[in-house]
Amino acid sequence: MTARPLASVSVDLDNLWAYLKTHGDPAWRRYPSFLPSAVPRLVELLGEHRLTTTVFAVGADVVREDGAKAVNEIAAAGHEIGNHSFGHEPWLHRYSRDRLEEELRRTEDAIVLAGAPLPAGFRGPGFSVTRELVEVLVDRGYSYDASTLPTWIGPLARAYHNRTAPPAARDSGRSELFGGFSRVLAPVHTYRWRTIEGGTLVELPVTTMPLLRTPIHGSYLLHLHEISPRLARVYFKTALRLCLARGVAPSLLLHPTDLLGGAEAPGMEFFPGMATPGSRKVAWLGWVLGALREHFDVVGTGEYVRRTESRRERAVTRMETWR
Repeated sequence: MTARPLASVSVDLDNLWAYLKTHGDPAWRRYPSFLPSAVPRLVELLGEHRLTTTVFAVGADVVREDGAKAVNEIAAAGHEIGNHSFGHEPWLHRYSRDRLEEELRRTEDAIVLAGAPLPAGFRGPGFSVTRELVEVLVDRGYSYDASTLPTWIGPLARAYHNRTAPPAARDSGRSELFGGFSRVLAPVHTYRWRTIEGGTLVELPVTTMPLLRTPIHGSYLLHLHEISPRLARVYFKTALRLCLARGVAPSLLLHPTDLLGGAEAPGMEFFPGMATPGSRKVAWLGWVLGALREHFDVVGTGEYVRRTESRRERAVTRMETWR
């Protein structure tokens, strides 16, 4: 019997305060949280689909009671916990090496204290990755990174952010959010970074539509679903068919906002999709996961990396700064 192709699913456990922070809303300093609503719903949905996946946690949440409880609950359900930085600032490309080390270490300590294993995978907020970050991840013993999004729409996403955010939110690195058009040239297949010292790190890109290089992650699919449910279904099915035809293993990214309605995330009216009720989002995401499982054996990102061998390599000394 021929084995089915692999796909992976991961969740960035971005909290309410993190969205407000990037948007420039000073209310983020009170660290409002929607994790008590989002996490049980997420664990239940993944359980219904018999999926074990990877959840990238933010250290500033995990050091608090609700974040530690969320990580413990997610890990107890059998899901991998990855590192999503400590402060969730999507401008890691401006960090010094020492600060990158601190971001990783503080989050690692919090995750372990919450009862989960030491993380083996990392994803940078806003898909921010640099040569220094890759080198630090190698030095700290990580087995993979999942911080790249090979698409050309970064400038469009940045334009939307700048149009809806207050002026102060366009400074301090935010003007470089989401990268440039050059990302269209980034690999869509898993590959390995190789450092000048000979260390290696697997890079698992978040999958975009083969050929078109447009996003297929949960929030983007939800935006299409708001426009037309039929369009969203056709779009995702087309993406899966192209992945099968071109040998691309889909790596599907989800967020808590893919499950929450606007009343459960006060202050996020600026974010696409928040007018849709949470129950409708859950039903839609259930369809997406079902469609993915119809064609692929779905695992978490760490398990995917363990099961596959990355033959392609890129020298980290020659990488561009992807942000």
